[in-house]
Amino acid sequence: MKCPYCGFNESKVIDSRPADENNSIRRRRECLSCSRRFTTYETVESLPVVVVKKDGSRQSFDRGKVLGGMIRACEKRPVPVARLEKVAAEIEQELQNSMEREISTEVIGERVMENLRNIDQVAYVRFASVYRQFKDIDSFMEELTKLLAEQNQR
Repeated sequence: MKCPYCGFNESKVIDSRPADENNSIRRRRECLSCSRRFTTYETVESLPVVVVKKDGSRQSFDRGKVLGGMIRACEKRPVPVARLEKVAAEIEQELQNSMEREISTEVIGERVMENLRNIDQVAYVRFASVYRQFKDIDSFMEELTKLLAEQNQR
């Protein structure tokens, strides 16, 4: 690590500890040339995930949008926001781990629906009705029939 004071290329680490809620490491260093001390932070570099929308446009992944959709679906339902925040973080982590740099909104929507199905079935149906854009009562009933069949198999 280059010393910010004298520019020497070598230093020794004196102390390391977690920082920023364990998302980075804070290191105290001492320059081997001028003996001055300085602090560095080490973080994991995350590559941006780009969302490909239905119209072909692209934008950066925003966990807040995923969370917002789930919160709207769970409105007036007994689902803690902390649980939804955890699910949104898990979905974001899955997308990061997939190593795919471009993800379609369909993939994200399906992952949200999988999670909502296990959390709250009413919220699942609400989200599915918007996400799948049910055109009539028949398509809505098809989804409800699938949900009931799954529930009866358990």
